[in-house]
Amino acid sequence: MNKYKETFGVDISKEVFDVHGSKTGCHQYKNNEAGFRKYLKELPKGSLVVMEATGYYHYRLIQCLDGYPK
Repeated sequence: MNKYKETFGVDISKEVFDVHGSKTGCHQYKNNEAGFRKYLKELPKGSLVVMEATGYYHYRLIQCLDGYPK
């Protein structure tokens, strides 16, 4: 039994980040504050988000996710 409501894989680059949800499929967001807000608004509570730490583009998204309710 999976304890997470949904699992998301993130591929992040300078301009955008692509998200694939285990139930919701693929979506793309701008790699900026507005894109982060939009993603967090759509992210179900109790989800797992994973991403590869490549370069430094992932840092701001991680900071936003860190404050997101678990």
